[in-house]
Amino acid sequence: MPIKINGSVKARVQTFGCQQNEADSERLRGMLAEMGYAMTDSDGDADVIVINTCAVREHAEAKVFGVIGALSHLKKARPWMIIAVCGCMAQRPEIAERIRASYRHVDLVFGTYALARFPELLETALSGGSRVFATEEEPAGALAEGIPRLRGRKYTAWLPVMYGCDNFCAYCIVPYVRGRERSRAPEIVEAEARELIESGACDITLLGQNVNSYGRSGGDVFFPELLRRLSGAPGDFILRFMTSHPKDAGEELFSAMASSPKIARHIHLPFQSGSDRVLAMMNRGYTRGRYSELIAMAREKLPGVVITSDVIVGFPGETEADFEETYSLIKSVRFDALFTFIHSPRPGAPSAELPDTVPREEKQRWFDRMTALQNSVSAELHQAYIGKTLRVLIDLETGDAEYPVSGRTSGNRLVRLRGSGAPGALGSFADVKITGCNTWSLTGELAQARSASATGAKL
Repeated sequence: MPIKINGSVKARVQTFGCQQNEADSERLRGMLAEMGYAMTDSDGDADVIVINTCAVREHAEAKVFGVIGALSHLKKARPWMIIAVCGCMAQRPEIAERIRASYRHVDLVFGTYALARFPELLETALSGGSRVFATEEEPAGALAEGIPRLRGRKYTAWLPVMYGCDNFCAYCIVPYVRGRERSRAPEIVEAEARELIESGACDITLLGQNVNSYGRSGGDVFFPELLRRLSGAPGDFILRFMTSHPKDAGEELFSAMASSPKIARHIHLPFQSGSDRVLAMMNRGYTRGRYSELIAMAREKLPGVVITSDVIVGFPGETEADFEETYSLIKSVRFDALFTFIHSPRPGAPSAELPDTVPREEKQRWFDRMTALQNSVSAELHQAYIGKTLRVLIDLETGDAEYPVSGRTSGNRLVRLRGSGAPGALGSFADVKITGCNTWSLTGELAQARSASATGAKL
């Protein structure tokens, strides 16, 4: 049980970063709930504030430090409260030392490897002793199971199947803060998936820093087989997964995706650059030609598949000719959507040490050209949906009077629904007629709703 201070036992977990961080925060909330804390969305009501951080980009770190700094005034007003910082930023020694020296109102700092020890660390901080720092590295291969979770949404769920990364891309800090690849046992993943389905989850996303390398760190079940096993569970649901690495994608993966309508017709396959020279500097392990072959293979095996990707411009040493290779790949592939970034040097990642002579203004010009191209392609592809009827899991109330609920297709396209009857379909798969679109989403009207135990058409 928590130590009751000032008659209140409330906690807030604030999350920055990727879906894996969201999944970790569900477990933080689960442990807090088991300790007796009620969740709150207000800093002013919380006796414990946990900030779960991301180290992938400089902007995210700056935002986190802004949030931490702002809490100093609240700590003065509520000196009994505990402020904790965890996650990928906290795992970096220089960040932990910066917090130790300059943010003395932070009581607890723990890294990605110490998440399962959170209740113990929190009780130590609550005891009123010295500040607690737990940022040591995890023993090789260690995995903590059985951690409770408190999910934020009823119909969608995150399901981590592996942790860490062995790729060591030159721009990425993840292997240094998340460790080497460790895959969860398939029977544990299967049991957790069944629990999620029985609890009402209809849209389950399998997570891993490189999810389609599942099993390669040890074991005899690899990711395509895991997909087949999970899709065989009873009930009506959809399986998604992210993030995939092109070097581990191929015919076996695409065939597994095609084997069941319960596996989403969507793949997120980051290409990062269209230049072979830059891909080699990034240590990505494939070429532009191989990536193009994978796209053609996916579209052959999965007609109508939605393909999204990540791309970085302004990598150190990239030239305008390299950028034009990226631009031409985007033009030829015609992605449904892109997540676009200007290279952000991360201390500790190899690219931070590379000479970079291209001015920021030039990188911004490349970035603007690239996003303008992709926005036009996305808008055109969305336009083609108008008049079609798609199967949609309606999973979220929006608070918008005109479009009161929203959902996603098998291809992960966001659909906002118009009509007074739409809220009644919440939590069900429905046939939705698409009536409009913009660059980022579709709009539609309910054609036919049914319970999540029904079956329906793809996409």
